[in-house]
Amino acid sequence: MIDRVIHARVPGSAPPPALQHGPGRAPAPATPRALVAGIGFRQATSAEEILGLVAEGLRQADLPGAHLAALATAEDRAGDPAIRAAAQSLGVPLVAIGVEALREAGRRVVTRSVRIEALRGVGSLAEAAALAASGPEGRLILPRIASAGATCALAASGDALSS
Repeated sequence: MIDRVIHARVPGSAPPPALQHGPGRAPAPATPRALVAGIGFRQATSAEEILGLVAEGLRQADLPGAHLAALATAEDRAGDPAIRAAAQSLGVPLVAIGVEALREAGRRVVTRSVRIEALRGVGSLAEAAALAASGPEGRLILPRIASAGATCALAASGDALSS
């Protein structure tokens, strides 16, 4: 089940609603409150590969015990059973990011894939999805990392980060 779809905001409109943690979860001390994993993946990628990559991303960001607030991916891929199963396994909502919201957030990505830029109009789908889901003040915690069939980036809302 897709919990929310984010489309591009009209300038001056209200920001997207704050992400909430999964049922019964509270943020760990010194952990960003709204940590989002942006995911890009190929069609045959398994939920296990996505879960492994998210775990590796949290490890690389030195947040191995952190609780995610959400997984985010492109709206046209959010119905794929693998990403839905990964979100369900993690106990977090799946946020589908519309094309325009991806492109808007894509201006802030730090990684550039020529192939993804040609297909999606953004340098990194994972980074753009994570940034879009974390809101206009969100920032990357971990730039895109990759496995054979997926990419993952971590972002957090700006108001949840310690200075």
